[in-house]
Amino acid sequence: MGAFKIGLTIWSLGETPNIETLKNQLKTAVNIGVEGVQLWCVDYSPSRPCVLDPDRCDAKLIAEIKEIIESYGLKISGFCAQLSGPKRFGGLDEEEDLDKRIEKTKKALKIAVEMGSPIVTTHPGMIPNDKSSAAYAVIKRSVSEISRYGEDLGAFFCIETGMERAKVLKEFLEDIDSPALKVNYDPANMLHFGVDEVVKGVKILSKWIVHTHAKDYNPETKRATVGEGLVPWDEYINALREVKYDGWLAIEDETGIDVIESIKRGKKFLEKYRL
Repeated sequence: MGAFKIGLTIWSLGETPNIETLKNQLKTAVNIGVEGVQLWCVDYSPSRPCVLDPDRCDAKLIAEIKEIIESYGLKISGFCAQLSGPKRFGGLDEEEDLDKRIEKTKKALKIAVEMGSPIVTTHPGMIPNDKSSAAYAVIKRSVSEISRYGEDLGAFFCIETGMERAKVLKEFLEDIDSPALKVNYDPANMLHFGVDEVVKGVKILSKWIVHTHAKDYNPETKRATVGEGLVPWDEYINALREVKYDGWLAIEDETGIDVIESIKRGKKFLEKYRL
């Protein structure tokens, strides 16, 4: 088994509305010393564009961005296509304009494949415990359709952990039963269900984990630098190793204060797990 790769979620450095901002963010990533970046690839809102949104990012721009990233010596760990519906965060669990969000997510998968890193992560919405509910039917239909498209492309559509317990997510993954449907594991998000769930969740979801976020959380400050919160890192990393995961640990820093220094501290903390 190889060593973990330490990356950075590009949105930890802010939004990416244009090429020049992307170049500055990549330069910062290089200075921090990470090996790769996870890119955001949908607009942040109707008035806040993302340069990689698939509705405007054509083949020429895709090639240009890929070349720019390579010029900095960085790899792409994956992409994030986080949407929201008319009422709540997620977007794939609400009927209104659902087809538009499904198509947007499919386009994001296509961009990911074209850029050589076929992983797209998102919170699709909260998966209900009740499989007979109307809400379950909606999110199952949308995630199933996107996953089948991912199968055709050779891409992975990854549900990020944290909106439901690992057991509920596992049952949903089994219900859809698509080789293209995977998991982006975020240990900090799992703290919502208790510290024990961080490690337990890895074991429950082991066979679906293809990407992870390295994030931490302190309930008092509502934020934390990686290694300075409640995530039980030694146990968590050991659990990842036990299930043979040796992919990306993409730092997601939500501190909002001295972010670059916070990311540097987090990266230094994670280095010890590369041995």
